[in-house]
Amino acid sequence: MKYFLFAYLLVVAGVLAIMGFRGEISRKPPLRLFPDMDDQSKYKPQGTSEFFADGRTDRLPVTGAVARGELKDDPFFHFGKESLDSESWSTGFPMEVTVELIDHGQKKYAIYCIACHGGTGDGNGVTKFRGMTIISTYHDDRLRNMPEGEIFNTVTNGIRLMGSYKDKLSEYDRWAVIAYMRVLQRAQNARAEDVPEANRGELGL
Repeated sequence: MKYFLFAYLLVVAGVLAIMGFRGEISRKPPLRLFPDMDDQSKYKPQGTSEFFADGRTDRLPVTGAVARGELKDDPFFHFGKESLDSESWSTGFPMEVTVELIDHGQKKYAIYCIACHGGTGDGNGVTKFRGMTIISTYHDDRLRNMPEGEIFNTVTNGIRLMGSYKDKLSEYDRWAVIAYMRVLQRAQNARAEDVPEANRGELGL
């Protein structure tokens, strides 16, 4: 019993000795029983170093270094061109155009594009009735004949009153929106000959 009491008093004294100083002001470094690698030998931003001749810790990136996830190794997918040196825009898509791609483009279109370009792409979105009167329609020959790569560049970098969307839409998202844009164009300019013969009866053609 006396050993238990002694151990109990020892624990209480230890807790009081440690906790009793909480809130006290001290100029001494804190006592850390388990530092957990809080203090490490490392260079701090804008610090000094005797290792480098200029005495600075800040170093320029190695030539050709690319940040994680920022490697743009496919000119068609990332820039809408066959090569970075090309002066012409690519036509078509850098991936297979599937129902899933078009559905994804429709969802992104409804979030970012429909307000200005309207549900059918005719430029009659809600912003037109709020003062933005000059909005392109997708259904003129200029945009119908524009290469997909040039449209991708426009969505990426913006043009005139239209701002850039590269911070809102990934490259895949942009291509998906363009695929849906082509669907809207086709829907407004379709011909009976475009429907496969096996399906014309369903449409009463």
